[in-house]
Amino acid sequence: MSLLAGARVALLEARFASEMADLVRREGGEPVCAPAVHEARVDVTDLIAPLIEKLRGNSATIVICLTGAGVASLFAQAEHIGRLPDLLDAMGSVTIVCRGPKPAAILRRYDVPMRLSVQPPHTTNELLDALTGVPMANRSVVIIGDGGRNSALTDVLWGRGADVQQIHTYAWQIPDDVAPIEQLVFSLIDDDIDAVAFTTQVQVRHLFEVAGRLDQAEALRHALRHDTVVASIGPTCSTVLMEFGVEPHVVASPPRMRPLVMAIAAHLIARGFPLSEATSI
Repeated sequence: MSLLAGARVALLEARFASEMADLVRREGGEPVCAPAVHEARVDVTDLIAPLIEKLRGNSATIVICLTGAGVASLFAQAEHIGRLPDLLDAMGSVTIVCRGPKPAAILRRYDVPMRLSVQPPHTTNELLDALTGVPMANRSVVIIGDGGRNSALTDVLWGRGADVQQIHTYAWQIPDDVAPIEQLVFSLIDDDIDAVAFTTQVQVRHLFEVAGRLDQAEALRHALRHDTVVASIGPTCSTVLMEFGVEPHVVASPPRMRPLVMAIAAHLIARGFPLSEATSI
């Protein structure tokens, strides 16, 4: 059964690009890859010793782990300077909060106990819900973040009286080679792409930033609203799409790559594409 039946599906994924492309090919589609995000390492080794002292000196500290990549990079940098055992020991005495399964998996690998977990779909809203009953006034909160800034989270924590420190071990940047993204912008505008899959909110921002440099942001928005099937991995990504005036046609449930690809196939079939080969799922 060829569910995508030759549909051209644009992918902006970088970290799992080959895996995502394989999923599209497996269902008979043609992946069009234009990685929109480069994760640039940020050196935080100077912060590790003070962090260890902070955690050791105040058992009321809360550490919020937003991403597995962020936690893994912090541990790798601590190991590089010979302080990983000290960091793991210090984290064992404070309250650890994980936003989702990926940071939780890293912590389990190092036997770091988690005190609080967050319910699916693991967005900032669910994280704040999990922290509702946790006193914050005059407490230190360390956020091991992703490649951006989560002002929605930090603003609430500051508002509740917490002393918030953010540690970002990598930064999201537009790749040096923007030619694939530029080509994708024009392919979308020319209606040469059947569907586009967004797996992180930063992909949306970078795609529109590149389109803006080309003076094509409005044309891109029109194409995504009227021509191309727009697929979102989950609510955070969907919210940012709507900030740019684009409402996703499909949202993965659960928020994983394979359900995203299957949702794209189902939507294309419902729209009658391709009439000759599509079969119901």
